[in-house]
Amino acid sequence: MNSRNRPPLSPAAQTIRRIEAGPWAIELLPGAAYATRYVASQSAIGFAFDSQRGVHAIGSDRVRPFDALPNGLAFVPVGCDVLSESPSGGEYLRVIRTDGAALVGDREFSNRLDPQAIELALQMRRASLQASVDDDIEAWALAMAERVQGDLSFEHLHCLTGNRMRLLDEFIDAGLDGPLSIKAMAELLELSEGYFMRAFKQATGKSPHSYLIDRRLAKARAQMRDSAASLAQIALACGFNSQAHMTTVFRQRLGVSPAQLRKIS
Repeated sequence: MNSRNRPPLSPAAQTIRRIEAGPWAIELLPGAAYATRYVASQSAIGFAFDSQRGVHAIGSDRVRPFDALPNGLAFVPVGCDVLSESPSGGEYLRVIRTDGAALVGDREFSNRLDPQAIELALQMRRASLQASVDDDIEAWALAMAERVQGDLSFEHLHCLTGNRMRLLDEFIDAGLDGPLSIKAMAELLELSEGYFMRAFKQATGKSPHSYLIDRRLAKARAQMRDSAASLAQIALACGFNSQAHMTTVFRQRLGVSPAQLRKIS
């Protein structure tokens, strides 16, 4: 999966961020546990920033476990019956129209890797966290809609299985407070470094190094939200060299400093 194009549920620990432009609305859902079931009253585009796991039944009454890779583009058509649950969830972007017009497509899909969709989703996330006068939300939303209007039977083939990705995630989570090398990750999966890097890029659309930075950022944001630890303490706990290093990465990836994000969260 990730067909978690869900409407807002009960209030989460972190606010769902919503921005609108023209006939479009973009919602940034926090990485938090969720359980939902609904019939989609409107079609929606989704984008999963993080790897996720749980159970789901999308367009069917068969509940199955899912193990999702990061950077997956998803689409849920109007009328689709959706059940989805995850004990941890993951940060997720949802794009919908607010004028009642339907998006093109009558088949749900998920886990589609699309480099252009990745870039658009990153822009939308940055704008959701820290708006800029240069943001062109309407154009980005329209461009994202165009990414789902191709062949909906398309399935991205990759060499990194869900089970391997789960093992890797657990390894990364356990070692985020220190250095993690490509060599160690490759050895964990019993792959050569070169093969591992190519397979990871093919499966997720990003390098292992870039993914590791994303995981450090996600852990830092969770600690900023859930604890009173200082930013310096959080930086070291998440494997950054210093608070200054963490601030630089936040600005580069999210367009906002940790202090600014903590203030507005």
